Amino acid sequence: MRTELREYSVAELVEGFVYNELEGKGLFGLAGRLVIQPEFQRHYIYNDGKRDAAVIDSVLKGYPLGLIYFNVAGDVLEVLDGQQRITSLGRFVTGKFAIKHNGQEQTFSSLPQEQQRIILDTPLLVYECEGTEAEIKEWFRTINIAGIPLNSQELLNAIYSGPFVTAAKAEFSNSGNSHQQKWSAYIKGDPKRQEVLAAALEWVAASKGMSVDAYLAAHRFDPAIVELQTYFTSVIDWASTVFPGPPPKEMRGLEWGRLYEEYHATAYNPSEMAQEVQRLLGDPAVTNKRGIFEYLLSGGNERSLLAVRVFDDKTKQAAYQRQTEVAAKAGVSNCPTCASVDNANRTRVWPLSDMEADHVTAWSKGGATDSTNCEMLCVTHNRAKGNR
Repeated sequence: MRTELREYSVAELVEGFVYNELEGKGLFGLAGRLVIQPEFQRHYIYNDGKRDAAVIDSVLKGYPLGLIYFNVAGDVLEVLDGQQRITSLGRFVTGKFAIKHNGQEQTFSSLPQEQQRIILDTPLLVYECEGTEAEIKEWFRTINIAGIPLNSQELLNAIYSGPFVTAAKAEFSNSGNSHQQKWSAYIKGDPKRQEVLAAALEWVAASKGMSVDAYLAAHRFDPAIVELQTYFTSVIDWASTVFPGPPPKEMRGLEWGRLYEEYHATAYNPSEMAQEVQRLLGDPAVTNKRGIFEYLLSGGNERSLLAVRVFDDKTKQAAYQRQTEVAAKAGVSNCPTCASVDNANRTRVWPLSDMEADHVTAWSKGGATDSTNCEMLCVTHNRAKGNR
């Protein structure tokens, strides 16, 4: 790969700057010759009023912004590294945001002429790189992106850039998409960081027994994303139907693709599921609230999913002592079940080490995990009792 070091002023880079507010990305600069966000680039993530303002503040103070890298693609240049910085400069110069300067809110046009000139005349060092697609994308993998490393999906977008990724990003990475609010109840992540797209791809790829890499490779040049959209919508619609009502925060970020594959063929009563969710969310014995949904989908048998709080040692010791004293007076076993049958263990007094705590009324039937609902049984009878 060949590289050449060039110097551009901010004024040159932002000439003809175009910014798409809806998609949150800078498009063009250098009078249309520079593609600021090619397909392999991440969306603009500096527009938070802090990082974008910090770029402008650095320029005004004369601090270096670091090297920028362009890919030479014929007569066009594509930003390899520096997209966030260039977009911040372009947005400020074109009046898209203000900064706090000398205690006042200032847009570019309201700055004194000499400070406007400082910004526009600031030189930026740019490496222009020319090579094969594979070389450019490998270089893109390794260079530092303004101090914020690419996440795995952003890297995949770079590697498999093409019409499929373009369409997928337009659907799932657009924070202005009206469906994002609904999706955010089930998916944890920022669409601008490609995290919603990552979930959608993970779900559909897993349903095909494929890795995300393999799925993107297979569909890279597809012009449409019908399968991806359909599968994603099916998962979200299923989850919202089985668990109706406002989604509790514990639903966010669960493995809904896997849960859909395992349980979507099972019939459920949505109103009962909603009631059970609320009951379990309010049960202090349930220490893993996020496990509630798979617990209910699987039939309510896997208590390990809930990490149900067990009786503590103090409660078990008190129950053991109480039962043993009562049993001694009656001349029967301190295991209530042993005491109720006519065999060799009917009068056996078990040591605490051979007994286990049990809910008198099963936890699954609403029994509390407290001293009033605790009894000690011998190991054999406790494990034979189950949820009865």
